Amino acid sequence: MQNKFEKRINGFYIDPQIFTAKFVKSCDTCICSGECCYYGVYTDKKEYEKIISVKDRILKSMDDSQIKDPSKWFEQPEVDPDFESGIAVGTEVYNGKCVFLDKQGFCTLQKMAIEDGEFKWKYKPLYCILFPLVIFEGALTIDDEHINRMHYCNLMQNQTVTIFEHSKEEIRFLLGEKGFEELLQYKEDYLNSIKEEKIAIEK
Repeated sequence: MQNKFEKRINGFYIDPQIFTAKFVKSCDTCICSGECCYYGVYTDKKEYEKIISVKDRILKSMDDSQIKDPSKWFEQPEVDPDFESGIAVGTEVYNGKCVFLDKQGFCTLQKMAIEDGEFKWKYKPLYCILFPLVIFEGALTIDDEHINRMHYCNLMQNQTVTIFEHSKEEIRFLLGEKGFEELLQYKEDYLNSIKEEKIAIEK
């Protein structure tokens, strides 16, 4: 199937709407309690295996709102070509939220890494990191379906920056420094092309 987007960086097609669509300036769990994490997430099989390998350490950082049985943390694996291994494994929902979300709205996987002096996203699934972006059919695009579930982040009055501005750190993590620099150039070219089209229409 031919992708509808033209630009490709490090194997990912780029949806240029990420440069213009709006979102909240930054994440603040004091406002939303980590609402985007209520529904669980799909992890790559490799991410699942990495998480399970440190299950005993994860248990130490969980609170009384979370299920302590690792056998109930994940759904059954399923085939999905958007994941590096070709296999996706969803996290379960417990007490109305992802099993790894604590009662303060913090991700236990990220909290644990920080507690241990590790890189904050060492254990965090890529799709958690990327939201409000998602990789769909090989393209880095906007997760409209999930955004529409939100009660704070989907309100226009709260959306003050572009998704690109909101997600710079996450995009750099995905694409690497060289890929991110290429994306910056594409952003400039794309926004200039929009201006030129607008000027041409107004003439």
